[in-house]
Amino acid sequence: MSVPAVPPVPTVLVLEAEPPPRLGPLIGQADIRYTDERCLADALAGADVLLVWDFASDAVRRAWPGPGPRPRWVHTPSAGVDRLLCPEFVASDTVLTNARGVFEEPIAEYVAGLVLAMAKDLPRTLELQRGHEWRHREGLRVAGGKAVVVGSGPIGLAIAGTLRALGVTVAVTGRTGRPGIHGAEHLDRLLTRADWVVCAAPLTERTRGMFDARRFGLMQPSARFVNVGRGALVVEDALVAALGERGIAGAALDVFEREPLAPDDRLWEVPGLIISPHMSGDTVGWRDRLGEQFTELFALWKAGRPLPNVVDKKRGYIPSHDTDT
Repeated sequence: MSVPAVPPVPTVLVLEAEPPPRLGPLIGQADIRYTDERCLADALAGADVLLVWDFASDAVRRAWPGPGPRPRWVHTPSAGVDRLLCPEFVASDTVLTNARGVFEEPIAEYVAGLVLAMAKDLPRTLELQRGHEWRHREGLRVAGGKAVVVGSGPIGLAIAGTLRALGVTVAVTGRTGRPGIHGAEHLDRLLTRADWVVCAAPLTERTRGMFDARRFGLMQPSARFVNVGRGALVVEDALVAALGERGIAGAALDVFEREPLAPDDRLWEVPGLIISPHMSGDTVGWRDRLGEQFTELFALWKAGRPLPNVVDKKRGYIPSHDTDT
């Protein structure tokens, strides 16, 4: 079966979010149309390409099963793709790409900042400063510690590299092992020895709720936990219990099961928990870089050249080094 040729002026449908993407280089190269969640289902049939600029939306997953043709290529300017996938999308011939290459180093820097902040008790320092209270304390050494990074994709590997630069011994786990990467079957053993546990895994049916009461129970009472992957990777009640019972010494969450976190959510008041609003990868100019990445990918797609960053829709992520990790 032959693949249809790309139209001279393909239609690019953008699922809107503010601020809008800067797509100036596509003027004259594409017919750019904008839609919102409410109108997405009707607009899909007329699109060759879908840019899911509102990557925090579940609208694609809801709209895709409808009648009519579907875009041949979907791009999400995010690392995770779990909010897009439905059985009909997974079974389709549509190519899905993500924003690999944009967020890795910023997230690694953010994790390093959290590790240093918790080791040196910076949250407490700032609290005492606001109260004009001089209280001497002792911090922890970061160098010489042990960390487990869960997730062997580019984000997990960037985190591992940054922590190693701080003198931390790092073990990385993936779904299956390969040189330098431990398979998932080794995770429990590694958790028992770790001072720092960083979750940067994709959200799949295998990983959903992977950090539960049993896994927190394996960690040392002195261990700290950081999640920059997806909120549903963590059973939040289990984390709250682990912190409350001093099963672990501290935690930092940048992602949550429900976002934004409600003002009355109990997580705000959990002792030893640092909360940030899903911002670990967002640095000044990040939206511009995402727009640039899409225009670069569009040029390749229109020229009929292979696209990088192609997601295996059945796995829910880009496989690394041709292994199922």
